[in-house]
Amino acid sequence: MRLSDPIKISFKNLSAAKFRSFLTILGIIIGVAAVIIIMAIGQSAQALILDQVQGIGSNLIGILPGASDEKGPPAAALGIKVTTLKYGDLEAFRNGKNVPEVADASGYVMGSAQATYGGNNLVASYTGTTASYINVENSEVVSGRFINKDEETNMARVAVIGKNVVRDLFDGQDPLGKQIRIKDQNFTVIGVFKEKGGGGFGTSSTDDSIFIPLKTAQKILLGIDYIAFIRVKVKDADLIPYAIANIKSTLRERHNIKTPADDDFSVRDQAQALEMIKNITNILRYFLLSIGTISLVVGGVGIMNTMLIVVNQRIREVGLRKAIGARDHDILTQFLVESSAISFFGGVFGIILGIIISFISAIVMQYLQYEWPFMISWQSIVVATLVSIIIGLIFGIYPARKASKISPMEALRYE
Repeated sequence: MRLSDPIKISFKNLSAAKFRSFLTILGIIIGVAAVIIIMAIGQSAQALILDQVQGIGSNLIGILPGASDEKGPPAAALGIKVTTLKYGDLEAFRNGKNVPEVADASGYVMGSAQATYGGNNLVASYTGTTASYINVENSEVVSGRFINKDEETNMARVAVIGKNVVRDLFDGQDPLGKQIRIKDQNFTVIGVFKEKGGGGFGTSSTDDSIFIPLKTAQKILLGIDYIAFIRVKVKDADLIPYAIANIKSTLRERHNIKTPADDDFSVRDQAQALEMIKNITNILRYFLLSIGTISLVVGGVGIMNTMLIVVNQRIREVGLRKAIGARDHDILTQFLVESSAISFFGGVFGIILGIIISFISAIVMQYLQYEWPFMISWQSIVVATLVSIIIGLIFGIYPARKASKISPMEALRYE
């Protein structure tokens, strides 16, 4: 039997039962599309986050509470509350003596609450930070001013807000000098940030945020005495290794730590931070991908069920073909080609659907002012195609073997 024969027969049989074939293919379409979409959105989100982190600058060092190994994320990055960093630690970096390589440093705490002005309200993220934030983050205030040192330490109730907060709360009015209410406290607006766009990831995105003095956020809104993390700006990127060494020794001295194994903090430069973010986002991508593959397995089960039904419906056909000389191998090949064809076509349509949905998602995110790239890797297309064919082969083996073992005499007597 020529190789083209089972392919021609497969097309004929699939065309004869179009609706059944479509329902069988649909499971594979959904599974492959899910894999393509997850990989595309994962890559785009990772690129967006990394681009924003890189945009902050190459001479920054991040200090987070909680120990970690050199390659793994600190506990604080995984959402675990650690309270080892204090305001005094931040001051130790800013005094110019303990870490002479440091140009400036800023501390951060964060929360969210309902903010109101007049009859308008929104649930906003707020960041408690220091007067040095502007220098460390290279941010710019377009009207008014930023928090000063006295307001930072004296628990002043002042706020600097982003453009989107101005739009949502003030309806185009000039917000300077007006009071907004956060929780049960009034804050006077003293400045408005320059619009950045693409906000939503990291503290450098100011459009949707409210910034208040660090100690105000700690004592009045959050009721805490620790810092979520610290960012240090080094005078020159070449000084980063020396700055890291001095930061570690300063914190060990302040926290009475005798050996590095007992560190209750983690220090990361920008390169390490990027690698850490890549690791975290890759873990999330592969986790979501594993969930997406479940739908492929479900599609494969659907193929097997359909092929078993087909085998029972075509017992007389199999018997007749065997009676005129078809071998077990020919029958096995025939049914495997049919199951692979179903899976292959499902994979092709799934890839097309996945690309279309990924493209639409990118357009929507860009419309929402995120710098969201449209990313489809050829590897994901190749993998999706191969996986769909393999699914067809794996789940088609049992029905194909069952068909190949049918006795010609019994098949011809079958009603």
